[in-house]
Amino acid sequence: MPRFATFVALAIVSLAGVAIGQHGAPPTSPRKVVTHVAPQYPELAHRLHLQGVVKVEAQVRANGSVKTARVLGGNPVLADAVIVAVEKWKFEAAQNESTELVQVSFESQ
Repeated sequence: MPRFATFVALAIVSLAGVAIGQHGAPPTSPRKVVTHVAPQYPELAHRLHLQGVVKVEAQVRANGSVKTARVLGGNPVLADAVIVAVEKWKFEAAQNESTELVQVSFESQ
């Protein structure tokens, strides 16, 4: 449970530069996000006042670009927007590929 609390604390710290209503958490590994693209709040989600969290697993190449991203959980209406955004993220370079876990929260706007 302390690990979850740490993750939540890191997520709160990362919210400062993100658009209102959309929040991205840093990856769970030491690899940092260099370029963060906020997802677009889908029009359908806006009309339906949908809120929620989307969890994504991103395979990141050694050079920091996202190779693949797949949804681990969350509302499908919100998930597509998160995948499109995360695929544009850039992580710091590393010696090997890595798997990064990303959590994005949407609040009704």
